[in-house]
Amino acid sequence: MSLLDIAKKRYSVRKYEDKPVEKEKLEKILACAHVAPTAANLQPVKLLVVQDKERLKSIAKAGNIYNAPLAIIVCADHSKAWTRPFDNKQTTDIDASILTDHMMLQATELGLGTVWVCFFKPDVIKKEFQLPDNLEPINILAIGYGKGIAEDSERHSETRIPMEELVSYDYL
Repeated sequence: MSLLDIAKKRYSVRKYEDKPVEKEKLEKILACAHVAPTAANLQPVKLLVVQDKERLKSIAKAGNIYNAPLAIIVCADHSKAWTRPFDNKQTTDIDASILTDHMMLQATELGLGTVWVCFFKPDVIKKEFQLPDNLEPINILAIGYGKGIAEDSERHSETRIPMEELVSYDYL
C-alpha cells in the first residue's frame, strides 16, 4: 500500500473492540515515532505508553479516549527543545505532531484505528502521571482495533477544501 493510500485510509476511530494491541504492532508504531524528524534533531518528545486498564482510567479523567485499549501520551520536553532565534518560537508542538502523525500512519498500515485527542485537561494528565515541570502533554493518541464500519477512503474529495485553495504556486 502506498503512503497516499494509507493516509486516505486513516480516519478518527471513536469506537474500539475490547482487544489488546499486540506487542509487535506497538513496537512498530513506536519505531516510527523514533525515526521521526525533529528540529535540530534534539528529539524533545517523551512518549508515555499506557495499556493498563487502571492507568487508562487515569487518562479518561482528563479526556475521552473512547475506551481504546492503548493510549500514548505525547509530551514535549521543554528542557530539550529547539528555539528559533528570530522570534523565540519553540518547536515542541511541531515535533510532537510529527511523531504523532508517523504513529497514526503506521497504526493504520497495521490494521489499527487511531484518534488524535487534543481536547483533554493537561493539568489532570500532569497530576495523574506525576509529570515533571519540563514535560507538557501535547496530545493523546488512542489506538486499537476499530469497531464498526470504516470511513470511505475516497471521502476526502468531499470533506477537504479543493486543492486550488490549499496550494499556491510562486505566491506573491
